[in-house]
Amino acid sequence: MRSADPRVVLGLHRSRHERRILTRALDLGVTALDTSTNYLGFRSHQVLAQAAGDLLPKFTISTKVGYFPGPNGAEHSLDHVRLHAAVEQASRDLGREPDLVFLHNPEHSLHEAASQDGEVLAQACNALAGATAKGLCGAWGVASWDPTPLPSLIDTTMPRPSVLMVRAGLLVGSRTLDAADALTEAWHLGDGRVRGMSPFGGSTGAPVWDRVDPRLFLRDSCGLSRVQAAFRAAYCLPEVDTVAVGTDEPAHLAELIDALADDIDEQAIHEYRVLLRTRLRGQPF
Repeated sequence: MRSADPRVVLGLHRSRHERRILTRALDLGVTALDTSTNYLGFRSHQVLAQAAGDLLPKFTISTKVGYFPGPNGAEHSLDHVRLHAAVEQASRDLGREPDLVFLHNPEHSLHEAASQDGEVLAQACNALAGATAKGLCGAWGVASWDPTPLPSLIDTTMPRPSVLMVRAGLLVGSRTLDAADALTEAWHLGDGRVRGMSPFGGSTGAPVWDRVDPRLFLRDSCGLSRVQAAFRAAYCLPEVDTVAVGTDEPAHLAELIDALADDIDEQAIHEYRVLLRTRLRGQPF
């Protein structure tokens, strides 16, 4: 078994939750899992406990609350009572308290320029901070797919999350990258407190990875595939300490871990960020 690598989290968004990928992750030194109450048709926690309950103590587990079963499918809510109850239910279904619970995509229930948005977000954060204080989870955080509405809502009276998780990688737009940076600064997060997710924008088989060569962002990409290079670059777009990545193939997970040995070309990343901002402003390249 390799030593634990805190830079990689096994995400279960599209996973079949099979025991073999969990055991192989442990063999590779990946000792962190990330799931959500709504994954696998709102059955992720129960399936994990049934399929690999004996393995779960070997992992740190993060999950997310914010989506709930509704009459027409999943619905989102920042209601503090529902959020607190969801954390309690997660603990029961997993058979243990989660190490970390994220407020899942709070922007989904926020409305542009709505005067009460700051209060709504603060109440949701207070719900998770309260659940943490009661011992229902080890810590709480915010996971945001589109963080652009959030920086303007942060103030000093709002509880500060322990961890922020945002999209990362070459397919993330300039607004999202800048918003992630602004949240990191507003909440004074660092030292392993910022995570990335969806480093491939959904799939390593997307046509974009045949047209773009991410090895341009590495100092020495000898031997690495384009997928490996894209994963390594995701740690700098935006600057994150850990990336959650999903797979059902142990070999793929091993390849991604191997990519972390390569070094980033920081100047290339800087120039890419400048290019994104220039394009966003509609200026000529």
